[in-house]
Amino acid sequence: MNTIDLDTQLVTLTTEGAVATLTLNRPDARNALSLEMIAAMEAGLEKIESGLEGVAVVILAGAGKSFCAGMDLKAVQDDPILMGDMLRRLAAVSRRIRRLDVPTIARVQGAAIGGGCGLMVVCDFSFAHPEAKLGYPEVDLGICPAVVAPFLVKRIGAGRARAMLLAGGTMGGQAGFEAGLATHLVPMDELESASTAFAQRLTKGGPEAIRATKRWLNELDGSLDDEQLSKGAEISAELIQTEDAQARLRTLFKR
Repeated sequence: MNTIDLDTQLVTLTTEGAVATLTLNRPDARNALSLEMIAAMEAGLEKIESGLEGVAVVILAGAGKSFCAGMDLKAVQDDPILMGDMLRRLAAVSRRIRRLDVPTIARVQGAAIGGGCGLMVVCDFSFAHPEAKLGYPEVDLGICPAVVAPFLVKRIGAGRARAMLLAGGTMGGQAGFEAGLATHLVPMDELESASTAFAQRLTKGGPEAIRATKRWLNELDGSLDDEQLSKGAEISAELIQTEDAQARLRTLFKR
């Protein structure tokens, strides 16, 4: 295994053969997405985009017991402007993951909540286990899930996405798989081996054919629509500054 230097410990990037693994590495905070972690993800994606030699598949993973507990709003709770910036940066990172030329796999253990679930569905494939905790509780917090909505609609369809985002809450891994959030469901103790084996199988495909297919699929489903994706970030950023959203977040953080 080869470790790529990113000048940060918040995200690690390793390669093994033709598979690169980008790992969120903030396990004590359940890999919650701080501004610093998002910046670290951008650094890792830049390395991948610049052409890591021989990489044919990217796995997005999380260290510790959770994949990603969503945005670390507590860290910026007293600065709604900074919250808005975080939402915009997360939207940009999601867009970059979607547009990677190679197939992407989310390896999801434990929690994938809000923005974390967004990272899960932005990938081409996602592996989860029955005991995982998945979902989008944004409306429960007075937040609009506009950043994650475009890719959720592309994954499970507009009708099911509408019902899921308006209802809020979370669900178990089995229910998430049945709803289409996960493309694969395996026992927890097989999660790493199953996703790695699948990644190895994907490396056998013709690289030019895969690259062309991904670009065409992204064009067909609107993943190249910068205006739509940017608008989602602005909607979320504007709403999170409202008094209702701020009051709900203050109540949450006092628990």
